[in-house]
Amino acid sequence: QVQLVESGGGSAQPGGSLRLSCVATGSTFSAYAITWYRQAPEKEREMVASHDLGIGTKYADSVRGRFTISRDNRKNTSYLEMNNLEPGDTAMYFCNARRGSREFWGQGTQVTVSS
Repeated sequence: QVQLVESGGGSAQPGGSLRLSCVATGSTFSAYAITWYRQAPEKEREMVASHDLGIGTKYADSVRGRFTISRDNRKNTSYLEMNNLEPGDTAMYFCNARRGSREFWGQGTQVTVSS
């Protein structure tokens, strides 16, 4: 079992930055692929960025070059650095940990980008 807790969301102006964190407890964090998703009101959940063991990182086209996913296995934490934020980035952001057929979700953290 893995428990995930996201933090770092909030409000930002267009062009601003935020850093989201996802802290994992309960299992071997380093064994899990980590993916950040987001869901805006009345839209489907979409993959934002992932860090998969042996594969590396992937990004949605809409955030590539602006967002960076990283992880610190010593701290059981994944980070999503978000720069040059746009109003279209407004959404609830979720952390997902996956290993084989097992996956776990955090409760989400809200990001709002507006002027």
